[in-house]
Amino acid sequence: MCCLSGNTKNVSISNSKWARRVVTLCSATSEPIIGQQVSNQIHEKVVVKERSVSVVLLAGGKGKRMGANMPKQYLPLFGQPIALYSFHTFSTMLQVSEIVVVCDPSYNDVFQDAKPNHHHHHVQLKFALPGKERQDSVYSGLQAIDSNAELVCIHDSARPLVLSADVEKVLKDGLLNGAAVLGVPLKATIKEANNESFVVRTLDRKTLWEMQTPQVIKPELLRKGFELVNREGLEVTDDVSIIEHLKHPVYITEGSYTNIKALNLLPIFLFGG
Repeated sequence: MCCLSGNTKNVSISNSKWARRVVTLCSATSEPIIGQQVSNQIHEKVVVKERSVSVVLLAGGKGKRMGANMPKQYLPLFGQPIALYSFHTFSTMLQVSEIVVVCDPSYNDVFQDAKPNHHHHHVQLKFALPGKERQDSVYSGLQAIDSNAELVCIHDSARPLVLSADVEKVLKDGLLNGAAVLGVPLKATIKEANNESFVVRTLDRKTLWEMQTPQVIKPELLRKGFELVNREGLEVTDDVSIIEHLKHPVYITEGSYTNIKALNLLPIFLFGG
């Protein structure tokens, strides 16, 4: 159940007709998922300490592909901006000490007004300015995190349906391996093509994964990665790609097919009722 508090009205994702439809549409055709890559015994022994995680919540996108008059992460979902759902999920996790929201300052009040007031667990709220590209925004958020953070957890605010159980799994894998990312086995057929648009080969989808967020990295490792990509002028499309340039292994934590972007929710907005 995901509720928002503060100056906004309470909203429950898990009890809503719309959310149940989203989950059904996203999972009805799912094939059997690949087995756990890390044994349950190892996971049970891994403990991510309370208040040891800094979340960087990316909320600075322009939302041009949706053709909306505002960025997609601020479009209303049951009267609440989409970005607030994952914001609330992280706010209630004991492992999280702070959330650094990377957004245009004109949207700061969206998060300030919705900040939960839990007497037993206080999460600090910070803001950072977005950059031109995603990696610039991540770098901006990284500069704002607490120096004592053991993990940085980077999430796209346009993914409102991320599950706290999946977040906990990827946090453990990030602590174990230095870098981990939520992903799901690819179900589509992917073909490689040449410059003339002729098929070169069909890729084996059994080895292919679709990346999601959060992407969890040890801060010192991410800083080293940024030193490299900035020095060499490299462009990356996700956060763990920065770590790949360091030749450091990145672990894929199996997530959920329901952890989709708001862009993929558009048909449900239009036709789902």
